[in-house]
Amino acid sequence: MLRWYQMKLATRPLQTQSITTAVLFATGDTLAQQLVEKKGWKNHELARTGRMALYGGAIFGPAATTWFKFLQNKIVLRNKNAEIVARVAADQMLFAPTNLCVFLSSMAIMEGSSPKEKLDSTYKGALQTNWMVWPFVQVVNFKFVPLHHRVLLVNVISIGWNCYLSFLNSQGQNVEEQKKVVAV
Repeated sequence: MLRWYQMKLATRPLQTQSITTAVLFATGDTLAQQLVEKKGWKNHELARTGRMALYGGAIFGPAATTWFKFLQNKIVLRNKNAEIVARVAADQMLFAPTNLCVFLSSMAIMEGSSPKEKLDSTYKGALQTNWMVWPFVQVVNFKFVPLHHRVLLVNVISIGWNCYLSFLNSQGQNVEEQKKVVAV
């Protein structure tokens, strides 16, 4: 299986990483619904899982692949430890806040709700949580993982992260639904 993945990664890196990302984003949502929210399979929201897969495959996979290649080629320093710190800083100060904003806004649009309300209710807390997890992951990623496997490592760690984001996103949706009921 690893040999097949390596071959696909070598011949079609963007497509392979996008498909992998879609599958792992859907896995994170499924875990959120089944293990965290304990919805049971009868109440599983397939559309929600589909939205996560779509975002992962169409937006995050290509963006992360391109971003990691950019960091590898543009942030090059003589001191390799300083290089890692600079890459992590760029990742956490540029890519992470932007990606989180795009994720929450995209989910709101696909759900038919207000991106502004979603961002107001969830962005700050999610970004703070991001900064407690991802800088450490990215240090390991940039120091030990070859470029062509960095998105995969992020995707594997993201199973838990996407579980969190999916749960957070659904909580934000519930807050918006409650506001609509109160307004009526």
